Amino acid sequence: MGVNSKKARIENKAFMLLTDKNTWKTGIVHLKKNDRVLSKIIDSNKDKFDMEWHSDYYASIVQAIIYQQVSGAAGAAIFKRLKSLYNGKVPTPKQFLNTPEVRIRNAGISPQKYSYLKDLCTRIIDGRLELDKFESLPDNAAIEELDAVKGIGRWTAEMFLIFSLHRCDIVPFDDLGLRKAVLKAYCLRKLPNKEKFKKIADPWHPYGTIASLYLWRSMDSVPAKKVKKQ
Repeated sequence: MGVNSKKARIENKAFMLLTDKNTWKTGIVHLKKNDRVLSKIIDSNKDKFDMEWHSDYYASIVQAIIYQQVSGAAGAAIFKRLKSLYNGKVPTPKQFLNTPEVRIRNAGISPQKYSYLKDLCTRIIDGRLELDKFESLPDNAAIEELDAVKGIGRWTAEMFLIFSLHRCDIVPFDDLGLRKAVLKAYCLRKLPNKEKFKKIADPWHPYGTIASLYLWRSMDSVPAKKVKKQ
């Protein structure tokens, strides 16, 4: 399967996925039963999640790298300029590596992000990073593989698992927006550290992603431009 394939991917039945309506229904019942705070948040957010799922794994990682440490508007502008070099499409790894660095830099890509994208493309071409196999990898293994790529930290990997792999039990403990949501929802005195956060999140398993999405929504800070789930 090509890195830019737009074909619908077959869901791996070894994992509960957010794209499965039954997973959402079961998850909501579980969360409401096991966490009274989340139950209130869920009840106050009756609207369906309108999620934008990313089916092109490679393109979603390229976009995530470009959007790092810039505003959404700036990231969108740079991403658009990069694609304009390739007839409006995300360049394949081979196309990217065959393009002179100065041309890509002129699209607004910083030297650091260029090195990240170069490492990503090189790993895909030489086989060290096989994106299609991620569908069958356990969560921690997928995060570790992505974390090995320059410029992809744990947070970016976790966003990939949520919005591209549709994994059901991801809680980004280091996400500031999520920590602020927990601070407010659970009436804490200060932002929870990881140990405190994990203790709060323990009852959410195995539906941590659904809990995270509702908490983000409670603060209007879901980390995606359009959030889509029926």
